[in-house]
Amino acid sequence: MIAVLLTAVMTVGCQSLWNGGTNVRTTDTAEKSGTGELRTGLEPLTKRFPALDDVEQARWMSGTLGSDRAPGPSTYWIDAVVTLPESKIDELKSAYAPESTGKSPEVVEGLRAELPTGTFLTSDRLDQAFSHDKWFAKAYLVPDRRALVLVATGT
Repeated sequence: MIAVLLTAVMTVGCQSLWNGGTNVRTTDTAEKSGTGELRTGLEPLTKRFPALDDVEQARWMSGTLGSDRAPGPSTYWIDAVVTLPESKIDELKSAYAPESTGKSPEVVEGLRAELPTGTFLTSDRLDQAFSHDKWFAKAYLVPDRRALVLVATGT
């Protein structure tokens, strides 16, 4: 009886979708949840992202990914729009050679109005400059607005 129950649970948990003759496993993307508070404090950002050592101002939101019903450690997210000195923007462009993405970063609804207008530049090397320890960041520069957008997750 236990073997039958275990098999049923595993079958449901590992279901796949048959798509055009190809067996494709599907998963839902973990949703961002948080308080909805638009924050402006710099210390939580500079503490987690040392490369933001000279940020002038920031607008950001944070929270956890997925459901709080699941046991275990949480995965946190931070979406931020920060203003940097022009010299820092020039330094980042020179050091990491970001290129146009052709689209805006995907941030939480409450931060979308804060996204700067302009061309978003990114590169793997720029992402790595803001990723460290247990944080992975996707970084986007908007040089004309002296802006950097971070979309980060970590533990």
